[in-house]
Amino acid sequence: MKLCISVLFFLILMPLSFFCQNDEYELIVSDLTIPWGFTFLPDNSMLITEKEGKLIHFKEGKKIEIANVPKVYYRGQGGFLDVELHPNYKENGWIYFTYTSSEGKGNGGNTALMRAKLKNNQLIDKQVLYKASPNTTTTYHFGSRITFDKENHVYFSIGDRGNRDVNPQDITKDCGKIYRLNDDGTIPKDNPFVNNKYAKKAIYSYGHRNPQGMEINPFTNEIWSHEHGPKGGDEINIIKKGKNYGWPKASFGVNYSGTKFTDKTSIPGMENPIHYWTPSIAPSGMAFISSDKYGKWKGNLLVGSLKFQYLSRCILKDNKVFKEVKLLKDIGRVRSVEQGLDGYIYIGVENLGIVKLLPKQ
Repeated sequence: MKLCISVLFFLILMPLSFFCQNDEYELIVSDLTIPWGFTFLPDNSMLITEKEGKLIHFKEGKKIEIANVPKVYYRGQGGFLDVELHPNYKENGWIYFTYTSSEGKGNGGNTALMRAKLKNNQLIDKQVLYKASPNTTTTYHFGSRITFDKENHVYFSIGDRGNRDVNPQDITKDCGKIYRLNDDGTIPKDNPFVNNKYAKKAIYSYGHRNPQGMEINPFTNEIWSHEHGPKGGDEINIIKKGKNYGWPKASFGVNYSGTKFTDKTSIPGMENPIHYWTPSIAPSGMAFISSDKYGKWKGNLLVGSLKFQYLSRCILKDNKVFKEVKLLKDIGRVRSVEQGLDGYIYIGVENLGIVKLLPKQ
C-alpha cells in the first residue's frame, strides 16, 4: 500500500516533460494549441503566437499572456501568425508580427504586418506597417512568415487568398507575393517595381501560392522560402528580386479533384523550384542548422510537415535537396521551426507545445 502511494505521488509531482521526452525530443513548453510562430528574446525566453489571437511570453517556466495584442481576424487558416525580432532588438526593442486583420476595405480579412514594443507584459507603440487589400471572406492562404536581411529590410509573405487566377501574377494587386520594406515600413528605393506606376511598391517577388516558411540561408545570405502547392507541388524556392515563381501558370501539382489546371511545370522567364514534394507534405516553418550541436547535420535545412506530422531534415548539395530524412515521426502537425540562441533546434507542434530536438548520441 505504501509503495502504491509513493508511486502515485511520484506521478503527480513529475513534470509533464518527463512523460513527453524520448530519444528525439524534450518538451519545453506544454499545452499550446497552434503555436504558429515563436522567437527568442535576448534572455532566452520565448515569444509565442497562438493562432487564435494570443501572444505568450514563456519565461522561467511560466506562460504570461501579453496584453494589447492586435485584433485578429480568426477564421480558417487566418489568425495570429509569425513573430520576429528586429536584428537590433537589444538597441531598439522592435518586435514584428504578421496576423490577419479585418481593418480596411472589404468584408472579411487579409494579412497585415505590425511592429510593436514589449513593456510590462503588454505591447506598446503598435504600428501597422503593411495591410494587404482588399479584405475577403475566403478563409485560406494568408501566408505568412517574416525574416530580415543584413541591411535590416523586413521580408514577409502573403498567400494568394484563394484567388489563384488573378492575384499571384498581377503586380498591381496584393496577395501571392513576398514583400520587402525598410524596418520602419517605408518602401526601399531599390525595390524591383518601385518605378512602376501601377504596381504595389512593396512587392519583392510574385507568382506564389501560400508561403509558410522563409529564412535567410546563413551560409549564402540568400532568401529561402517554401510554399504549399495544391494536390502535389509543394515547393522550396530561392527568392530573387523581382522574379516570378510561376503560380499558377507552372506547377507540379493538380486540382484537388485530380484534374489539371496547367500542363506546364516550367516556363521560360519564370523561376523553377529547387525542390518540390508530390504528394504534398503541407510544409510549415523552416530553419537552417548553423550551430555545431548536431554534428554532421550542420548546414541541413529543416522543414515541418503538417500533413504527415514529421520534421524533414533536408540534406543540401549545390543548393538542391540531395536527400530527405524524416525526424519526429507522428509527433503531430509541425507548425514552426527555429534555431535557438543556444544553438538547439526548437519545433512548435500543434496540440503539444514547443519541443527541443535532441542531438543523436
